[in-house]
Amino acid sequence: MDNDNNIDFKDLWKKQSVSPPDMTDLLARVSKFKKTNLRCLWLTNIFLFATSALIIFVWSYCQPQFISTKIGIVLMILGVLIYLTVYNKLLGNYKNIDANQTNHEYLQSLILIKKKQNFMQTKLMNLYFALLAVGICLYMFEYASRMTVFAASLTYGITLFWMAFNWFYIHPRKTKKQQEKINSLIEKFEEVNNQLV
Repeated sequence: MDNDNNIDFKDLWKKQSVSPPDMTDLLARVSKFKKTNLRCLWLTNIFLFATSALIIFVWSYCQPQFISTKIGIVLMILGVLIYLTVYNKLLGNYKNIDANQTNHEYLQSLILIKKKQNFMQTKLMNLYFALLAVGICLYMFEYASRMTVFAASLTYGITLFWMAFNWFYIHPRKTKKQQEKINSLIEKFEEVNNQLV
C-alpha cells in the first residue's frame, strides 16, 4: 500500500514522450494571416482614397455655399487621412513576418501587431467615427436646410441609424473576429515555445 502512495508524478511527467508541434500547419496559418491582412490593408487604402477623391470631386462640382459643408468635407477627409496614416504603419509589421523567423520572433511580431490593432480598434476608430459622423452631419446641413422638416429628419435619421449600426454592431463583430484570429496564433506560438523550453 505504501508503494502506491509514493508515486513520483514529476518523474513520470518528464519521462512521457512529447509529440513535436506541427509547425507546418502553424506557419501556413501565419502565412494566411499575413496575406489576408495585407490584402485588407490594400483594399482599405484603395476604398478610402477613392472615397476621398469622390468627396473632393463633389466639393468642386457642387460648389457648396455654407461654411458648415466645407468644414464637414474637411473633417471627413481628415478622418480618412488620420486613419490611413496609422493603419499603413502596420504594413511594415506584416511584411516583417517571414519564414526565416524563430518561434520567439514570430510571437513578438504577432504581439506587436496585436497591440497596434488594439489601438486602432479602440482609440483610432473612436476618432475616425467621430470625425466622420460630425463631418457628415455638417456636410448634410446645407442640403437638409432646403428640404422639408420631415425629409430632413428622415435623411438625418437614416444616416445616423446607419452610422450607429456600423459602430455598435459591425465594428464590434469585426474587432472580435480580428482579435480571435491573432489571439489564436499567439496562443499556438506560446504553446510551441513552452514545449521547446
